[in-house]
Amino acid sequence: MQRKFMIIGAIMAMLSVAIGAFGAHLLEPIVGEDAMKVYETGVQYHMAHALGIILIAIAAGIWGDSRKLAWAGWLLFAGIILFSGSLYVLTVTGIKLLGAITPIGGVAFIAGWICLIADAASRKKR
Repeated sequence: MQRKFMIIGAIMAMLSVAIGAFGAHLLEPIVGEDAMKVYETGVQYHMAHALGIILIAIAAGIWGDSRKLAWAGWLLFAGIILFSGSLYVLTVTGIKLLGAITPIGGVAFIAGWICLIADAASRKKR
């Protein structure tokens, strides 16, 4: 689990940088300032939660694997896809209906962090 989430987290962080650079250098002149604010929100949450996945990998290495940590990692990953992904597609296509998907990703983020909290709280002090 530790290796899997470290790889996923690192790939997600790398993609966040690449997607952010694409937006800043190629997309901004096309979509305008308001749409870029939406896009940049996606990039910020993408990177923050990629780092969260890396944190989960480190926690798994220190504490050992657990179902709660696995759920935390997969929920943060799903949140990146649903939250940030919907904002990226919304920015590029202008399809406002995609905004309905964004909150589902936000709920996945929150649930992932709750799983990490629950796992940490259930551990005994050393």
